[in-house]
Amino acid sequence: MGLFAVVCLGATAVCAASLTRPNVIIIFTDDQGYQDLGCFGSPDIKTPRIDQMAKEGMRFTNFYAQTVCGPSRGALMTGCYPLRLARQADPDSIHPEMHIDEITIAEVLKAQGYATAAFGKWDLAGHNPARYKPELLPPHQGFDCYFGTPGSNDASVNLIRNTEKIETNANMSTLTKRYTDEAIGFIEKSKGKPFFVYLAHTMPHTKLAVSEEFKGKSAGGLYGDVIEELDFNVGRVLDKVKELGLDDNTYIIYTSDNGPWLLRGEHGGHAEPLRGAKTSCWEGGMRVPCIMRAPGKIPAGTECDAVTTTIDMMPTLAKLAGCAAPSDRVIDGIDISALMHGKTDSLKRSYFYYQHDCLRAVRSGKWKLMLPHTEPAQTSIATKWKNHIAPADAIRIQKARIYDLDADIGEITDVSGQHSEKVAELMKLAEWAQSDIGDHNRFGAQRRILSSEAKVAPAKKKKNK
Repeated sequence: MGLFAVVCLGATAVCAASLTRPNVIIIFTDDQGYQDLGCFGSPDIKTPRIDQMAKEGMRFTNFYAQTVCGPSRGALMTGCYPLRLARQADPDSIHPEMHIDEITIAEVLKAQGYATAAFGKWDLAGHNPARYKPELLPPHQGFDCYFGTPGSNDASVNLIRNTEKIETNANMSTLTKRYTDEAIGFIEKSKGKPFFVYLAHTMPHTKLAVSEEFKGKSAGGLYGDVIEELDFNVGRVLDKVKELGLDDNTYIIYTSDNGPWLLRGEHGGHAEPLRGAKTSCWEGGMRVPCIMRAPGKIPAGTECDAVTTTIDMMPTLAKLAGCAAPSDRVIDGIDISALMHGKTDSLKRSYFYYQHDCLRAVRSGKWKLMLPHTEPAQTSIATKWKNHIAPADAIRIQKARIYDLDADIGEITDVSGQHSEKVAELMKLAEWAQSDIGDHNRFGAQRRILSSEAKVAPAKKKKNK
């Protein structure tokens, strides 16, 4: 547990005790595209329970994650851009082994008296499910209990309970239901106190798998079957919360860790009308569907188009719990509770698009600047994922491009020639991010290097790409 949790427990638990602290459930899917819900425009995948959740809550249409699995989870858990995080091992690895002294949402909420649990994919203790560090699993990062897999399901899944492996090569078609069963059991057990549930589904990351009950049911093929099974199990969580009388004091947040795999046919998702897919910094790689629901708190049937992101969850949930995010380190996210509650419809902020350790783009308001880089993604840092990036998107950008995302959501027309002042403005923001957060050829001034990581951190990062 981080130092913040220990200090906060004594310093703020008393003042928070008189508050009615809300329950929080985050449902985090894996590689689900922007369009892969009925309420976000899917033409062939039916998601009635999530669509109803949107009718009872708020859709966020400009909500961002990261380009791939591990960095996205690190950002969510800490409220920071992944490049800022301290690593337990090689600081240049794409999927971070998150340092034990990083502070997670669970640690912040646990210090406020919350029961905390994680179910599903962790991916912050080692990406390979057969090679991971038990000392970095959720029970050592603020969670009271854990059931899930330490890494991705590229080939197989090993299941962990707390820190012990209990099953090798688990049947992937059972995972969506099993994770949900565990979450429901924890909710039932914890209903007498505030709780935080992080339900991080393995699906629809490939290898895709679906139970017999949903196989062949969707017009969207196997991928659609998988999403429709997820939808059904989201409904089970919603029903349990209502059955237990917790509906009016529970925030439920549904989103994805990045855009879809670019695998057409039965296996790939859809990001239309956005450009790009997983691993890219085009909108389709990082803008994801997001729905938040809390009856009586989040206004029903509403939509928010402000730029929001997973890094906002740490300060926002801390605010809802009656405390604050850690003050001993930089937190990149901002409190968006006023947006969630319909008290404002605007937000001034910049957002930085990182492709692994490379800053690729900056957004401010409706403007998005794509930074120049001399190698296409296919032949540099994303070689192992070249099939995820369409040839039209894996391109050299010789000079900065700027897009008006309000008028051109598909990032088709570069308007830098008409808006040179905006190019200059966003280039200054990019220079700040490179200096403060970091880039492929430098550590940022506010990047954290803690204890054991200092022994493996190189003096400088790789040469320019």
